[in-house]
Amino acid sequence: MSEQPRAEVEVCDVAVIGGGPAGSTAATLLARRGYKVIALEKAHHPRFHIGESLLPMNLPIFERLGVLDKVRAMGVFKPGADFEADNERGYNTYAFARAIGNSPPHAYQVWRQDFDRMLYQHARESGADAREGHEVKQVEQANPRESWLDVSSDDGRSYRIQARYVVDASGRDAFLARKRKLKRKNMEHQSAAIFGHYRGAERRPGDDAGNISIYNFAYGWMWMIPLPDGVMSVGAVCRPEYLKQRKGSARDFLQETLQQSPALWQRLQGAELIGDEVRVTGNYSYDSDCMGGPGWVLIGDAFAFLDPVFSSGVYLAMSGAEQAVAVVDQALREPQRERALLRRLEKRQRAGMRRFSFFIYRFNGPVMRQMFRSPKNIWQLEQGVISMLAGDLFDTPKVLRKLRLFKLVYRFFALRDWKRARSEHEYRMAQARLQFTGGTTPLDDA
Repeated sequence: MSEQPRAEVEVCDVAVIGGGPAGSTAATLLARRGYKVIALEKAHHPRFHIGESLLPMNLPIFERLGVLDKVRAMGVFKPGADFEADNERGYNTYAFARAIGNSPPHAYQVWRQDFDRMLYQHARESGADAREGHEVKQVEQANPRESWLDVSSDDGRSYRIQARYVVDASGRDAFLARKRKLKRKNMEHQSAAIFGHYRGAERRPGDDAGNISIYNFAYGWMWMIPLPDGVMSVGAVCRPEYLKQRKGSARDFLQETLQQSPALWQRLQGAELIGDEVRVTGNYSYDSDCMGGPGWVLIGDAFAFLDPVFSSGVYLAMSGAEQAVAVVDQALREPQRERALLRRLEKRQRAGMRRFSFFIYRFNGPVMRQMFRSPKNIWQLEQGVISMLAGDLFDTPKVLRKLRLFKLVYRFFALRDWKRARSEHEYRMAQARLQFTGGTTPLDDA
C-alpha cells in the first residue's frame, strides 16, 4: 500500500480565521506590527451580508486603519437615527451631532459585500497573507504557542498551518466556540428576521435623508436603511413565535409584515423589491463562556452577537478586534501577562454589550417604547442615549453616568406601569426559550 503524502505545512505568527470586519481589522493591525499573518476566508469576496448601518464610533477605527476615505466614497451619509413618534412629522430624530461624548457627528451606511471586500483587500495591502476560498477544518493546540490548523481550499488543495496564535473571527460559524463547546444561547432574548432590498422607497426629507429609521410593531421592530443608488434595505426583526406563523412565500410574508407599520408601508408605495430575493434568519442572539485562552482569542460574532436594533455588530467587532490585537501582541512578547490581559479584554467587551443589551431587551416594551417616542432631555438623558446610539459606551465617563441615570429613570417608570412591564418581561423570556429553526443567513455577521 502506497504511503499517503504528507500535507504541506506553513508557519506563521498569527492565523486569523474569517474575513469579515473583525478578521480584516485584526489581520491589518497585526501585520502592521510586523507579525507574519495568514488570514483565511472560506468564501470569496464579495459575499452577501446584511448589517449595512455603521456607527459614528466606527469612524476613528477607519481612520486608524487608513480606510476612512474609502468608506466615505462607498457610503451613504448617516446623520442620525429616527424613531416613530406622535408628532407632526411622525418621527423623532436622534442626531449624532448632539451626543455628549467625543463621538463623530455622523456615520455611513454601506453595502456590506463591498465594505467587507474593501477591508479584506486592505488587510492584504497592509502585509497580511489574506486568502479566499480557504476553509479551516480543524484546529489542534499542542501548547499555548503551537496551534495546528487543517485547511482546505476550494481548488482541492489541503495543507496545515502552524501558528503561534489563533484569532477566531469566523462570525456566526463561531468555529472555536463550537469546537470547544463554549457557545451558549442567549436565554434572555431571541429574535428572528425577514428582509429585502427595495428601489424607489421614500427617504426622509432634508438633512434626515440618510437616517436609519426604526419602527415598532406588535411583534418586534422594523428598519429602513438608505443605501447607495437609491436602494433601501427594509426588514423586520420579530419574535420567533410570529415568524413561525409564516405561510406561503417569504416575499408575501415580508410584504404582509411590513404592512403592519402604516408609516413604514406608506414610504414603500411605488417602491419595487429588487430581484424578489427575501431572506429569513433566526436564533442569532448568543455569546461564549469565555473570550479566549492561552494562544487563542474570539472576536466579533465568533464571540457573541446581539439583536441588531442599534446597529452595534460591526462596531463591536472592529473595536473588539483592535483591542484583541494589543492583547495578542503583548501576549507573544510577555506570555506571563496573557491571562490577565484576556480577562481585561473580556470584561471590557461584555461591559459594552451589557450597556447595549439593557436597551435591546426592553426596546419593544411599553416603557422603553414610550421613552423613545417622546424623548425628554432632562439631565441630558436624551443626549446620553444618542451617545449610546453612536457607540460611545466604553471610555467616556460622562456618557456612562448618563446611561446609569437613564436606567434609574426607566425603572421608576416601569414601577409606575409595573403590570405591563412585567407582562412584557415574561413574554420576552418565554420567546427566548422558544425552540426556533430559522435560516442561516447572518443578519449582522462580522
